[in-house]
Amino acid sequence: MLWDIDRTLVDVRDLGRHWYRSALRAVAGLDLVHTPHFGGRTERWITLELLTSHALDPTEELVARMHAELVDVATREHAQLATAGRALPGARAALEALAGRADVVQSLVTGNLPEIARFKLAAFDLDEHLDFGIGGYGQLSEHRPELVLEAVRLAEAKHGRGFRTVVVGDTPHDVEAALRHGAVAVGVATGSNTAEELREAGAHVVLTDLADTAAVLAAVLP
Repeated sequence: MLWDIDRTLVDVRDLGRHWYRSALRAVAGLDLVHTPHFGGRTERWITLELLTSHALDPTEELVARMHAELVDVATREHAQLATAGRALPGARAALEALAGRADVVQSLVTGNLPEIARFKLAAFDLDEHLDFGIGGYGQLSEHRPELVLEAVRLAEAKHGRGFRTVVVGDTPHDVEAALRHGAVAVGVATGSNTAEELREAGAHVVLTDLADTAAVLAAVLP
């Protein structure tokens, strides 16, 4: 089970923009004028677009500095997550229900950096049942399918066997990433994309939200 975080399990969207504003000012001394679209995109994709749109050369060094500053800002301010955001309905119950199954391993495919992924989930006590060490994270690539490939590779190496992979997310980018690697794509219409848009992207199952735990289990289990 590979979960997306933002607007799938939690909603903390305003803080992300604030953290990027702080990071750009700290790294380049610039105000945030052009805000990239965040939905379904990786941290590397967002950072490359942000730097380019502010007339900065997106070198590997500058991208690394931006990511380091994002982590620093999030480390200083992550206590705000619990009041500025919320866990989405059914998220905790779904994670707990799947954790009770010996045949399921749960991790992440998220555009977030690993440290920020932990902050966002821990703020709402959603971190207990996830193996963060085998996730696919946003610093790896601007191409989300590569995050799925990395998570599967790490899971198979750790457990010494293959897996039936399920990706759960709220955008067509999540669906595409799953389909690219033959995974089951479960769309959750808790973000800016409608259920119909997720179906059109090719999702095998689309849920309105995660509130019905039985429906979630039926969608993700064989």
